[in-house]
Amino acid sequence: GYIQACRGLMISAVCLGFFGAIFGLIGMKCTKVGGSDQTKAKIACLAGLIFILSGLCSMTSCSLYANRITSEFFDPSFVAQKYELGAALFIGWAGASLCIIGGSIFCFSIAENSSSPRRGYAYNGAASVMSSRTKVHNSVPDKTPPKPFDKNAYV
Repeated sequence: GYIQACRGLMISAVCLGFFGAIFGLIGMKCTKVGGSDQTKAKIACLAGLIFILSGLCSMTSCSLYANRITSEFFDPSFVAQKYELGAALFIGWAGASLCIIGGSIFCFSIAENSSSPRRGYAYNGAASVMSSRTKVHNSVPDKTPPKPFDKNAYV
């Protein structure tokens, strides 16, 4: 029974993660779909909540399975095949943690968008790279031809 519960939780975590990714793509500022910036922020927050829910489903499934394995492993009266914690459980816990962290980042993106709008910076052009020595040299015209190995001969 607990294996069926773990399977159901993992399938729901995968489905929620898929829909969270779709909503996350729609809610990003770089896409044209989704409407205004405020609507996109709400969609991104929804994607974050879905990712958090997906991570919680996956974390619950991995923890439930690990609890059952450890309780059977340390039970002296259990005589059937005993299992140990494997790499798949640790990868599941890491993936669930990343889903929860990524979902919370998506949720906090709405707080950044709802505050004051970003201030744009005007471009004033590139600063001149001309040094004072070059300015003095160019202000006084020099009639001597450049030497073949002078710095200015290659420029």
